Amino acid sequence: MSIAKVTGGNAVTRALASSPLIAVTLYVAIAGALLLTTGLSIGEIVAHRQALAQTADLLDQFRGRKGGTRNTASAMAEHPGTPFLEGPTVTVAGANLLQRVAAAVGNVGGQVQSSQVDVSGAQVKDGFVGLVVSCELEQPALQRLLYDLEAGMPFLFVDQLDVQVPQTTALSDAGSGRVRVILGVSGQWQAGK
Repeated sequence: MSIAKVTGGNAVTRALASSPLIAVTLYVAIAGALLLTTGLSIGEIVAHRQALAQTADLLDQFRGRKGGTRNTASAMAEHPGTPFLEGPTVTVAGANLLQRVAAAVGNVGGQVQSSQVDVSGAQVKDGFVGLVVSCELEQPALQRLLYDLEAGMPFLFVDQLDVQVPQTTALSDAGSGRVRVILGVSGQWQAGK
């Protein structure tokens, strides 16, 4: 039996030795397959790197860093403060929330009419302090107020927005005049910080 195995192995060797054209063709086919596999692998790596670079550029655009290289320190300098409401108790955190919202309303030329801080609701158990404030301000200032509240520090969320336009303003000039706004704003408070 060992003679048959040697003879079978010798048959392939004899066929390749007797016809060098078959050996060269087989060598070229194997080398070509290896080169093709290597080329496809390199092409796939380059495509992945390009996709990664495009994704990184898109992420930088979303973060607002495309115009120049901004780091976290410059972003924090634009909106100073901590991301959470400060205060040793939930009541102090609620007072800080009221102070922050009242300052934002005052910065856009508005006046706070009334306010109510929620320090005992269901949200407090989840670490959030809520506030409902009623204020009057010029209609174009509303967008600036909302931007200031949601983009500034601490992180605040506008949960409710109710805008009431006086009847005389609605009929005469819809672009200006004072409007009454009821805002529901919440922020996260971390106990013991």
